Amino acid sequence: MKRNVSLLGLIIGLLLPVVGIFIVYLVMSRGSSFDSFFNTLKHNFDTAALVLSLSILINIIPFIYYTNRRLDLTARGILIATMLYAVFIVLLKFVW
Repeated sequence: MKRNVSLLGLIIGLLLPVVGIFIVYLVMSRGSSFDSFFNTLKHNFDTAALVLSLSILINIIPFIYYTNRRLDLTARGILIATMLYAVFIVLLKFVW
């Protein structure tokens, strides 16, 4: 697969925040299990919006990498995925 395609960036941008959620869990868990942390996210939308907001910050790393390497289409895909997460966060915070 070519490296300068928007689909690759979209996949990277959608999967890395899942790793970010796990990192936020490790920082915020205070000894609780991942199951109880996930149940908290399912029932408290404000906390879920906060965790997702922190987890999408991990997209900065590949975005800067692909931008500096002049692979602009891949960086565009990462940016689109980040914007999709941002819309979802706004919906969690203010609509649901």
